[in-house]
Amino acid sequence: MLGCLDTLKELTQYTAVSGREYEFAAVLKDKFSEICDSVEIDKFYNVIALKKGMGINGPRIMVLAHLDEIGFLVKSIDKNGFIKFTNVGGIDARILLSHEVIIHGKKDITGVIGAKPPHMLEADEKKKAVKIDELYIDTGMDAKELKKYVSIGDAITLKSHPFFLKDNKYSSKSVDNRCGVTVLIETANELKKLKHKPDVYFVATVQEELNLAGARITSFNIEPDIAIVVDACHGDVPGAPKEVVFPLGKGPAIGIGPILNRELTERMLDTAKENNIPHQVDVEPGSTGTDAWATQVSKYGIPTVLVSIPVRYMHTSIETVHANDIKYAGKLISRFIAERV
Repeated sequence: MLGCLDTLKELTQYTAVSGREYEFAAVLKDKFSEICDSVEIDKFYNVIALKKGMGINGPRIMVLAHLDEIGFLVKSIDKNGFIKFTNVGGIDARILLSHEVIIHGKKDITGVIGAKPPHMLEADEKKKAVKIDELYIDTGMDAKELKKYVSIGDAITLKSHPFFLKDNKYSSKSVDNRCGVTVLIETANELKKLKHKPDVYFVATVQEELNLAGARITSFNIEPDIAIVVDACHGDVPGAPKEVVFPLGKGPAIGIGPILNRELTERMLDTAKENNIPHQVDVEPGSTGTDAWATQVSKYGIPTVLVSIPVRYMHTSIETVHANDIKYAGKLISRFIAERV
């Protein structure tokens, strides 16, 4: 099972804050070139890999997962060298205090996020949740030296110390959604062992954390007959309602909801049952918070299904995933393509 975690560990090392995905896109192009028939990077840095099927004029399937990650942008540098910043994507300010970050300027600069210490807080301030605009980054450098390397608008990422946990689990930044990209690679490798009629487009999309732009663009351009979106869902944590979290290691969660195609979803569920692939069911009454929201309404409409990987502590630097769920998802999607389409 550790093979997929080795891949995931490699992928989580790269920086790809929404809107700044170009370097990681080049890495993924090389990855997919080893297992697909052709690969391209479009104008927005979506990575599009084609694995040809045996059919003639058969259906076209798009399997997509976003490659971007949450992060920050430099807003200002004051006269003492302290950096004010803003977030890109949904980040809970509670996790940021005392966190290490990396500023990606002309060279990478390490800093720490600080705030007014509790000893200096007024009584009413102690009762309030911290806000990002109250925080700052300290690199230890004075303003003159810092500005040689850091400019307004430079990207910032949470510094992560990736590590393996017990029972085939892995913890790092950007597991959401590098675990989904890993599923694309697993699926492509599984399909090499199977005969499949459809042409399959594996797409690593950009800017999902902002506005689903990558999914909008690639869905319109490829115009597939079926789309399979792979993303992260909330893993089980103490105190969370059991209806909205999913145990790690019990298989991917197959989405059921109004924007997801019912017939294809039932086929996906049947594929899991017939192949004895562990899986869970995720009820999604709204937009799903994933690329599926954009894909299903692209052009004339694309029947879409959603397969999600349970991830604990989402949008932090210790997002945690289980190898089984990635492996099972790759097996599930490949069998669905080979047997049900």
